[in-house]
Amino acid sequence: MPALLLIGCILVSGCASTPAPEKSSFSVDESGILSLSCAPVTVTEEPIFSNGTYTKSRIILHTENGDVVTYLAAPPEPKAVIVYAPGAGETLVGHEERMVRFASAGYAFLFVDTRGNGGETPGLPFGQQMIRQDYEKFSKGTMPQYYLSICDLVSSKELLDSRFHVPAYAMGSSNGGRYAAVAAGVDPGFAGYIGISTSDWGLYNAMIREGVSEDPVQFAASIEPGTYLKKISPRPVWIFHAEKDPVIPFDDGKQFFENAQEPRQFVVFSGDHGINPDVDQKIIGQWAQIYASRG
Repeated sequence: MPALLLIGCILVSGCASTPAPEKSSFSVDESGILSLSCAPVTVTEEPIFSNGTYTKSRIILHTENGDVVTYLAAPPEPKAVIVYAPGAGETLVGHEERMVRFASAGYAFLFVDTRGNGGETPGLPFGQQMIRQDYEKFSKGTMPQYYLSICDLVSSKELLDSRFHVPAYAMGSSNGGRYAAVAAGVDPGFAGYIGISTSDWGLYNAMIREGVSEDPVQFAASIEPGTYLKKISPRPVWIFHAEKDPVIPFDDGKQFFENAQEPRQFVVFSGDHGINPDVDQKIIGQWAQIYASRG
């Protein structure tokens, strides 16, 4: 069978013959901080391309609540890995060069096609319909889609941990930066967090202004990325924002950054909204200093 058609199936925390995984579960404390128990997932991988510098593959996470599609570009021995959550409507096409750029520099890059983001992974896009549906599930004690998406990032990190045994960073742009912040706060196994052109959703503050209390506010706090930035410390937080961002104002990005504790860094980049080559080069440049001894 040709290598490109070879399909491998593994279990992130066991073997393929292991019985169906247990159900994921959650709890939220009075402050709105989410705790997750994510069920293990099975994985199907299809190699796409390989040379002496890096390998690209399509990896499907078979979860208890549907398949999640991811794409990996990785050198043979990466110095660190990125679990990337894209912004609204971002697809793989806009990131293929980026994935190769990071892989060629010595860092693995996993693009996670978030549930409902308009790509290959089904689900509702973040919006009023999803929030209503998720709150109903939250009230019944069943897993909201938002929490499942956080588990997808955690499961992706665990997969990369099992392969490479190097630091794994949660990274995301725009809406994806919000998901990535929650994942890094929920799972101390992430080495740090990188957010680009991102901020809070604003749902929690809106409810407080309207005098809403109890369960709705608790749920709103649990999905706000700012709830988790302090929990990431002492792991590093990098926030990148363009001064002329037309989607998420620069001041919103700065205010979001103020939730983080040291070590933290706010970086202004050239551009408008979303990750771009300038952000890539700034990250790669910083990491070249951090991981120089691992070359």
